[in-house]
Amino acid sequence: MSANLVTITVDEQKITAPAGSYLLPVCLENDIYIPNLCFIKDMDDPPASCRLCLVDIEGEPAPVASCRCRIVEGMVVKTDSEEILKLRQLAFRLLVSTNDGSCRSCIANHGCELQKIAKFLHQPLRTKRLRHIDRDYPELVDNHPFLVYEPKKCVLCGRCVHVCGELEKGYKLDFAQRGMDTVVSFFGSDLDPASSDCETCLACAEVCPVGALSSKVKWTSFVAELKLKKK
Repeated sequence: MSANLVTITVDEQKITAPAGSYLLPVCLENDIYIPNLCFIKDMDDPPASCRLCLVDIEGEPAPVASCRCRIVEGMVVKTDSEEILKLRQLAFRLLVSTNDGSCRSCIANHGCELQKIAKFLHQPLRTKRLRHIDRDYPELVDNHPFLVYEPKKCVLCGRCVHVCGELEKGYKLDFAQRGMDTVVSFFGSDLDPASSDCETCLACAEVCPVGALSSKVKWTSFVAELKLKKK
């Protein structure tokens, strides 16, 4: 990436940043919020899978994903046009059409990125505009020695897959199956001594934006607290 600084205009605000930087983090670092789920700072190749970070760029024929857009001198960006809002709302409704929406019993409640984005986009977490798709997944996958995965909460953002691949621990995470059947899957041997690295790492759980992946210790404690509150 070039060390040269360039100036761009975002929502009529002048911003200076290194040439070639991705637009999304530049905006976030300058207090211009753009909803996003699949981006992690310093990603070399953002997947642009959630489609929530679309913006208008002057001269471009269609909205672009800001997480994959490199800034150049003189770029003019609009993040809050009516068209962009409608596209983000549609992308959000598609995401939550498969989500179980059980916030009260979720470990990420009040700290969930979906809740934050729903508020920002003025959208409910259980949409009535699209038929809810109940994916035929188990409620819980707990065959990993240190992690718990709840597929029906997962938005397939890929953050966990990315950090696990970067850190190269004994256990690996990756996407399995295709289309509407896609899930995040553990693979590797629980007899592999290297898998014990996961116990002290847990980076994949920390980057999950919706609480679909969590530490088995924290999850067990959370469930115990829920049961006490229901008594």
